[in-house]
Amino acid sequence: MEAKEIFALIKAGEVKDIKLWFTDILGRVKGFTIYKDEVERALSEGINFDGSSIEGLVRIEESDLTALPDLDAVYRIPDVEGGYNLVILCDVFYPDGRPVESSPRYILRNALKRAEEKGFSYFTGVELEFFVFNSKGEVQGSDGKGYFDIIPHDRLDELTEGIGNLLNTMGVRVEMSHHEVAPNQHELDFRYQDAMRMADNLQIAKYVVKEMARKRGLYATFMPKPVFGINGSGMHVHQSLFRSGRNAFFENEDPYHLSSVAKGFIAGLLKHSKEITCVTNQWVNSYKRLVAGYEAPVYISWGRHNRSALVRVPAFKKHKPVSCRIEYRAPDPATNPYLCFSVMLSAGLKGIEEGYPLPEPVEEDIFIMTYERKRELEIDSLPDSLYAAIMEMERSELVKEAFGDEFFEKYIRNKYAEWEEYRIQVTDYEIKRYINL
Repeated sequence: MEAKEIFALIKAGEVKDIKLWFTDILGRVKGFTIYKDEVERALSEGINFDGSSIEGLVRIEESDLTALPDLDAVYRIPDVEGGYNLVILCDVFYPDGRPVESSPRYILRNALKRAEEKGFSYFTGVELEFFVFNSKGEVQGSDGKGYFDIIPHDRLDELTEGIGNLLNTMGVRVEMSHHEVAPNQHELDFRYQDAMRMADNLQIAKYVVKEMARKRGLYATFMPKPVFGINGSGMHVHQSLFRSGRNAFFENEDPYHLSSVAKGFIAGLLKHSKEITCVTNQWVNSYKRLVAGYEAPVYISWGRHNRSALVRVPAFKKHKPVSCRIEYRAPDPATNPYLCFSVMLSAGLKGIEEGYPLPEPVEEDIFIMTYERKRELEIDSLPDSLYAAIMEMERSELVKEAFGDEFFEKYIRNKYAEWEEYRIQVTDYEIKRYINL
């Protein structure tokens, strides 16, 4: 949206509030409301704010920051009282104009710039899963439905359909919504586009999902595993590289129709998957989802039709090479999308640059495969806890390069603090198991 369009909307009286939003280290949206007389100044020079208490952005002595609106990331969110709120996502700068190195959006921009220097544009499509419950404190109620079930058509279906319709009117393209495998679990599928726009859209979509649920007396959560014994929520990311408007992943003569670029990208994801899991799956709870038996990817392998593999190459029509892509199945909806896309892209580019060899695809069901067979195929596993993932990331030169030294250290410290807070808790499991022994 151009600045003159924003001024015209304000003059017409259609805009209720103008909100400037940005994202912290953990992927949480932060922001503030400005008033109509301040819009011109905001668009031209940004708005100053105190960033010292924003998780991971700056040190206390660097508290003065500037939020500069990005006119490529303007969203009109309808207000219940009529009209709409204008939400503009921002880049964050120091007062002297330097970008804040710890801004997740800046880190993704750098990763995209590295890809552009090699002639590539990075595109992603996302399947976003989430649960909806009656209230925040009651997660055990079941709608009794499973994968793609449509009967009975209930208020949870109406909610997700309404969310999809609203997001589409806002320019956030949702291709479809449907019920997922677990009770009370739903999915929104977002149309393929450049990674920065996709990350922005995901931040807006999460807000819309939670707010529309709240206004209906429901509670939506992106917690990866809110209920024991059923499937958790994933955020599968479809991705490909384009060069000069053509899909650089497609090769007509290859048996799998995968180019050397695609094979290098997959090999990079596989080789560095352990190192990036602390980013793609950043919560303690993320590792309650990453267990065998619940369709979550645990094993480091790739396949064409194998949904038990970490990387899948979805089928596509041969006459439509633009659809050639790979699907990375580890991320969950708790991830910070800017950082998630950054580390996946960095891993894929490293595989291309270094010419990593791609192992043969695994088309067997790894979930039921014997230990001996997995050893024979040299199938390794993702980290099984946040602590294990932190240790893998701490040794990673790839993630350090993607994040920069300062942000890398902040992220590691933050995750260690989360793990320590979890480690010292006394859980219901421990009470039930040990108190009477």
